[in-house]
Amino acid sequence: MRFVDLAEREMTALLSGELPMPGLSDYFLDDRAQWLWRYRLGQMAADPANTAWMVRLAAYDSDGMAVGHCGFHGPPDEHGMVEIGYSVAPEFRRRGYGRAMLVELLRRAAADPGVAVVRATIAPDNVASLATIAGFGFVETGEQWDEEDGREIIFEVAPAR
Repeated sequence: MRFVDLAEREMTALLSGELPMPGLSDYFLDDRAQWLWRYRLGQMAADPANTAWMVRLAAYDSDGMAVGHCGFHGPPDEHGMVEIGYSVAPEFRRRGYGRAMLVELLRRAAADPGVAVVRATIAPDNVASLATIAGFGFVETGEQWDEEDGREIIFEVAPAR
């Protein structure tokens, strides 16, 4: 699996309905993705210094098809916490791609000495995501209400260094 940055130029193109890179599918253009690209571009515009944490990664399989995207919700907060997010296109689910994305995000978090904890928030009925984080040392630390996604369980783990 390989990962390619979806930086400002690519996210802007996606918002225009273009597929700016080979292997991207309409999954990167659906309503949920459009919301995400707008949101991340807004974050990047508000504080360009944090752009490196906003860039999303397109995850590609060995055939050169993008199977989904992953990244961080923002830079480390005042406690060194970063939150991760990942999404696999429906036609590629249940093949281990979410797990591969998680491994990459954990690797990137561990490489930054400013990261003390990695957070994942998951809807209680999202069995696939709950299974994805299993075995990585995540501990349930609470729950929250997300305006976009509803009730979520909060899981955290220290980056492995």
